[in-house]
Amino acid sequence: MALARAVSHPLEELDDARVVAASLDDPEAFGELFRRHAPRLHAYLRRRLGPSLADDVVAETFSIAFRQRARFDGRAEFGAWLWGIASNTVAKHHRSETRMYRAFARTGVDPAEDGVADLASGRATAAALGPRLAKALASLGAVDRNVLLLLAWGELSQAEIAAALDLPVGTVKSKIHRARTRLRKALPQEKHDG
Repeated sequence: MALARAVSHPLEELDDARVVAASLDDPEAFGELFRRHAPRLHAYLRRRLGPSLADDVVAETFSIAFRQRARFDGRAEFGAWLWGIASNTVAKHHRSETRMYRAFARTGVDPAEDGVADLASGRATAAALGPRLAKALASLGAVDRNVLLLLAWGELSQAEIAAALDLPVGTVKSKIHRARTRLRKALPQEKHDG
C-alpha cells in the first residue's frame, strides 16, 4: 500500500517536507511537489532563458530534486532547496542566457515572449526599454543577475534567495542593491509632472 494512501491526510494537505518524506516510499507522491512548484519556477525560467530552455531546465531541476530527495533535510523550505537546484542548473545555461540578452539588446525582440498579449501600455514600455534592459542585465555578473532576477521574476524574498543560493541575507541585500544601481544607470529615469 502506498504511503500517500496510508497517511491520515491527502498529499494536498501535507507540507512540502512531509510530501518529500512520503515520496521516499511512494515516488509518485513527488508529483504533488511538481504540481505546487513547477508553474512558478517555469514562469521564472522562461523569463531567464526563454521558452525553449525553460521546459528543459524545469525538467532537469525536478529530475535532480527527485534523485536527491533523500538528501533534503528540511532545514530550509523545500521551495528554497528547489530554487537552489534551479539556480545551479541555470548557471550551466549562463552562456545561453547572456546570448539571449545580447540578442534582445541588438534586435529589440524579446526571445522570452511567446506571443500572449499583455497589457498594451506594459508592452509599449517593455518594447521601449527592453533592449537597454537586456543589455544592462547581460552586463551584470552571473550571481548579481541571478539574485536580482530571483527577486524580480521569481518573486522570492531576500531570505528565500539567501537560502536558495546558500548566501548570507546581507550579501543578497548588497547584491540586489548593486544590481539595481547598475540598472538605474543604464535605464532612463521616468519624469513625473507633479
